[in-house]
Amino acid sequence: MKVKLLLCALLILAIPAAVFAQPPQDGNSSALKNAVILIIRHAEQPADGNGLSPAGEARARAYVNYFKNFTVDGQPLKLDQLFAAKDSGNSHRPRLTLEPLANELGLKIDTRFKNNQFSQLIDDIQSRPHGTNILICWHHGNIPRLLRALGVDPNTLLRKGKWPNDEYDWLIELRYDENGHLLESKRINENLSSDNSNNHAALQLGNSLSSGLRGADLSSISSTMNLEQAIPFSLAESVR
Repeated sequence: MKVKLLLCALLILAIPAAVFAQPPQDGNSSALKNAVILIIRHAEQPADGNGLSPAGEARARAYVNYFKNFTVDGQPLKLDQLFAAKDSGNSHRPRLTLEPLANELGLKIDTRFKNNQFSQLIDDIQSRPHGTNILICWHHGNIPRLLRALGVDPNTLLRKGKWPNDEYDWLIELRYDENGHLLESKRINENLSSDNSNNHAALQLGNSLSSGLRGADLSSISSTMNLEQAIPFSLAESVR
């Protein structure tokens, strides 16, 4: 009898332990059927304030063409939904990063969720349809946790599982199959700031305007590219 009581007690203790030991979500949901989720960090920040630096504004403008021409397996990707972390006193940058793109595509940016509410964001994405192709702009410190909530081990995509403080040029692409299971995850270098000369010059131009170095810096930039090519990716009104 004592043995039976002991076994029952152990069973009762084991049940909640098993519940709490369940693995994280594996990224499967009917709402994610054939979905593509793209994740970016907000654009560059200034030394002070809650907005974007001129280089960040240039990147936000560059995202218009970048995402309008984004392809998956050679096929154009049409975005259906934009998410950005909710404005806080310290930062409006995720929303500001997506605003030019949202205006161009005629899409509303969903900013219901705060930076630390990434789990609620993922629950919302997985519980109801938001279209097939989703772009999320978030603060870099919580992107690893956001990935984990989507069933991705951040160590497979990010160095030491973290998004570096000085990295703005990465994009995470997650693809799901017809059953809503995670099919593929990868990190893409956008090449908007270093490897692409025109885009790099545009962001450099933004930094020059921010520092008030208009004359000499503009001439050095224009020697490596046609200045008119930079204008769509930069602060055109400030140049003209």
